[in-house]
Amino acid sequence: MIQPARPDPGPAVDPDRGDRPALAAWHAGWAVAAALLALGGRWIGGVDGPVFYGVLAMVVPGLTGLGLLRRDGAGERMLLLGVWGLAAFLSAAMSGGLTGPLTGFVFLPLAAGIALGGTRPVQAGALAVGLAAVAGLLSAWLGGPGPHLPALAAISALLTAGAAALAVRLSWRQRERRLETAEAEAARIETLLAAQPGLMLVLEPSGRVVAAYGAPPAYLPVDPLFESGLVAAVHAPDRPRVLGAMERAMGGHDGAALFAPRMALDRRAQMIVRRLDDASGPRLVAQIFDGTAQYARELGLEVARNEAETREAGKTRFLANMSHELRTPLNAVLGFSDIMRQRIFGPLPDRYGEYAENIHQAGGHLLDLINDLLDVAKIEAERYALTLERFDARETVSAAMALVRVNADDKGVTLSSVLPADPVEVSADRRALKQLTLNLLSNAVKFTPSGGTITVTVEAIGPYLEVVVADTGVGIAPEDVRRLGRPFEQAGEIEQRRQGTGLGLSLVRAFAELHGGRMSIDSTLGEGTAVTVRLPVALVARAPAPEGGAEIIPMPMKGGA
Repeated sequence: MIQPARPDPGPAVDPDRGDRPALAAWHAGWAVAAALLALGGRWIGGVDGPVFYGVLAMVVPGLTGLGLLRRDGAGERMLLLGVWGLAAFLSAAMSGGLTGPLTGFVFLPLAAGIALGGTRPVQAGALAVGLAAVAGLLSAWLGGPGPHLPALAAISALLTAGAAALAVRLSWRQRERRLETAEAEAARIETLLAAQPGLMLVLEPSGRVVAAYGAPPAYLPVDPLFESGLVAAVHAPDRPRVLGAMERAMGGHDGAALFAPRMALDRRAQMIVRRLDDASGPRLVAQIFDGTAQYARELGLEVARNEAETREAGKTRFLANMSHELRTPLNAVLGFSDIMRQRIFGPLPDRYGEYAENIHQAGGHLLDLINDLLDVAKIEAERYALTLERFDARETVSAAMALVRVNADDKGVTLSSVLPADPVEVSADRRALKQLTLNLLSNAVKFTPSGGTITVTVEAIGPYLEVVVADTGVGIAPEDVRRLGRPFEQAGEIEQRRQGTGLGLSLVRAFAELHGGRMSIDSTLGEGTAVTVRLPVALVARAPAPEGGAEIIPMPMKGGA
């Protein structure tokens, strides 16, 4: 938060401002004058004894003041004033007090305070004058009146008056120098503020403009702002936003608003506003920049995002419609090829029988691809609704294993399972669980060479159902593991990629996330892969109730629970 500069009540001391030589000269002049007075008075006669030493005592602060040339600061100047006060005290005490010939010296600490400048030195000098006067009164009361030396009294008074006049002149010069420095600093700040790229406004809480600096946008002239205020220059629908930013700033928080100027609705101005506390009360400082280009970019991004979402929705609808349209004739192809393959209506030449077998296999593969595309389209369109039911997960996983066991046996891959002895009760979508298990097993069979093994593990860990399909296949490279799980992403060499479509793992991940779970892949290239699906669908049994039996509590679900 910007804070105004506060006046310094202490001495106006700045060692770099150049007043030290003048102060040292003033002290040196006084030391010479006091020394000449003492020596001349003694040579002419009449000035001796305590009066002589009283005059010499006033030489000491003059010589001490020369130390300002070496070191200057608030502490040093206050210490010097103390020396002036002590010298005046001794001078008054040794010359007969206020009735003596050195009465004028009592006022020299005040003159020194004026010469040093600042409020505190003057106050300290006045205090020293008071103490010296008290010492003079006591001296006159205890020791009687001082010696009658009218010439010395006149000379001391003239020296004191001259020193005071020079001190006042020196103080005025210091004040003029400080004013010049302050004006130069203010002009420098004004120049810096005027050179900033944006517009800076000082506002009252009501929005009235007090001051303006910098370069305003061409569509936001400054003169009308002084006449009508900032809020009046804002397009009406945007005024609540600007007022809200000002209110937040008055509460001590940064406020920001993007608004359209009333006279240029095709433009946008960006405002950042903060609170400013000064002597006149709380105000606001607002920085205003041209935000038209930024607004245009954001608007373009919004339009591009809407167009992308529209295209994505159209693509999803196209995939869904295409999948439905292709499944009907494909089912006919599969049915007729199956009749020919089984030779229900009579024998076929071997070559035609081989063709019928190839047509049936290719049709089955294409049907699986279409079904996967249809599921992906539904999931991306957020139209896939989970049908939750309670069942034993072991049965669903075993059914999926039965579907791939023939392929595994034909390839020479050993397929085994590790299933709990007790039922694994879950509340989930049976088809989704079967599909994701089937996809994992199909991938494992494809990428496990003859002689390898595939192990399926099902386990309930608290509220989670964990299905792990591990194989001793070719494995996946680390850089490919990070990509898998997105639609049409595949790993491995070209020959391996030809065996799949890149939809299997993406569907597994999608089905897992629909249930509120996740899929993870742990693989080592050349050693094998383990895919773990963890779903929060297991049903946890409470302790038996007093009547006996167990109460089944379904856990919270995502994606259709």
